[in-house]
Amino acid sequence: MKRPKPIQGIRRFVQRSPTITEAVSETTSGGIIFRRDKNNKTEILLIQDAKNRWTIPKGHVEHGEEPRVTAEREIREETGLTDMQVLDWLGKVTFRYRRSQTLVLMTMHIYLVQAKGDTNKFKPEDWLGDIKWFPSVEAVDKIEYEDIGKLMLLGMKKIREGNL
Repeated sequence: MKRPKPIQGIRRFVQRSPTITEAVSETTSGGIIFRRDKNNKTEILLIQDAKNRWTIPKGHVEHGEEPRVTAEREIREETGLTDMQVLDWLGKVTFRYRRSQTLVLMTMHIYLVQAKGDTNKFKPEDWLGDIKWFPSVEAVDKIEYEDIGKLMLLGMKKIREGNL
């Protein structure tokens, strides 16, 4: 009995990722930054990352650093804003992703932060695509990450109700 010939080229479509060899936990922290416009409407500051995704300023918590302090530091570093008040911890987002052969278990703390002073004076980091104030409803639509969007809605509710 004659065996069927293998289909040529099938193997090239099957790509396997390298085996995961380790898992690490990392913690980041960031802020949902808001201000009031001239009509007392809430605006949210978003940054556009290197992959053109709209998100919030955030970054890794350094050894011995509190997440609240990290949020303030990252906001200053990424946006240039210096006058701000951290009002409330909104919650944390947990997710995982693959970095080469490492499984990264990420915890991201998110704070509600009020921008003060000259809120239009930015000094964004070079890697940012853009930085912009959005009306709050538009910001929720622009944000690329659903879990951050949910915490943004919670922050907007706290602003409206004055529960800060």
